[in-house]
Amino acid sequence: MELRQLRYFVTVADELNFGRAAERLHIAGPSLSQQIKALERDLKVRLFDRDRRSVTLTASGAALLPHARALVDQADELRRRAAGLLTSEPVRIGYVNWCPTDWAERAAGVAQMRVDTWVMPSHTQAARVADGNLDLAICWVQTTDLTSLSLDAHLIGVDRLYALSVGVDTSPVDAKDTLVLLDADEATWSSWNRYAEQFAADTGARVVRVDDGGVTGQAFFEHIRRLRRPVLNSPKGQDTQEPGGLVRRPVVHPTPLWTWSLVWRHAEGSPAVRAVIDEFTRDVGDLGVDDEAVWLPAADPHRPTGSRT
Repeated sequence: MELRQLRYFVTVADELNFGRAAERLHIAGPSLSQQIKALERDLKVRLFDRDRRSVTLTASGAALLPHARALVDQADELRRRAAGLLTSEPVRIGYVNWCPTDWAERAAGVAQMRVDTWVMPSHTQAARVADGNLDLAICWVQTTDLTSLSLDAHLIGVDRLYALSVGVDTSPVDAKDTLVLLDADEATWSSWNRYAEQFAADTGARVVRVDDGGVTGQAFFEHIRRLRRPVLNSPKGQDTQEPGGLVRRPVVHPTPLWTWSLVWRHAEGSPAVRAVIDEFTRDVGDLGVDDEAVWLPAADPHRPTGSRT
């Protein structure tokens, strides 16, 4: 029996729904189900009655729930006290575009956290961690960045990139038949330009160079209308609603993934920072990067060894 299994049990009991509990815990549904079954085997009791429509606590599960909840709460309190986190300085964290929607809730159990208001490009955020202006950042990095800046990284999120095109056809488009935009402004688009150049080199997609910031926003939509070809969307515009006349199309053969890393200094010694790292990376999983149908740059730190180029 492990503490994390008790935490899983408490979360499922709170939600009475394995799907919602898995989302809260940031793990895959099948993995959560397996861990609950393992806990039931260790305890030699059935904790939940399950069918396709509902999840309910058994009498044994209801009897054990208060004790499991107390143990989880005590473990969290012990972790805070052991690290001396109740009076520590806030952990400073920055991001670029994507971040966990519940990060304040997750960090609250282990440390004070201050989200930096400067939303900067990935290469800038990584450099700010390296020079000590941030403790942590969620950004896109490559192995060369980690080496040169003396940083460590853990996969924390993934965007599955799609293409935008003119018309009504929403069918998948091969990667080789897409266009990728590179912007002349390296101070803003350094990370995207590196990603897009490698994607084009590996898949045969065609590069189009622009100098108007048209990798995202209204200028990006105008480029799509002008080019009349499917254009790979950057993660900056991942959640932007496309205007009328443009449609999203899945990219296949392969599907490009953009990874989001939690990065920190290699020699980081702060117990508070380490506690936040542990909380944010616990049970994240591979998030689909092991799928043979996807593409990652060769220098992506989360790219499986021996995967396709």
